[in-house]
Amino acid sequence: MTRKRNQHVVPAKDGWAVKPAGSPKATKVFETQREAIERGREIARNQRSELLIHGRDGRIREKNTYGRDSYPPTG
Repeated sequence: MTRKRNQHVVPAKDGWAVKPAGSPKATKVFETQREAIERGREIARNQRSELLIHGRDGRIREKNTYGRDSYPPTG
């Protein structure tokens, strides 16, 4: 069974990395942010979790949820 872990697209030394939440290691590093977002989105969809896309400054600039959202949103 796959654990539901949010996926983060973050700047890395050699490009852009996809990292599971709480993990010190990247799943994979890509040359472009676009490639990292595509892979992160695949993982988040498969795990029904959230994809958080960070900018060059490390701040979250976009979130996408692929799991069960509560409606109406809480908080």
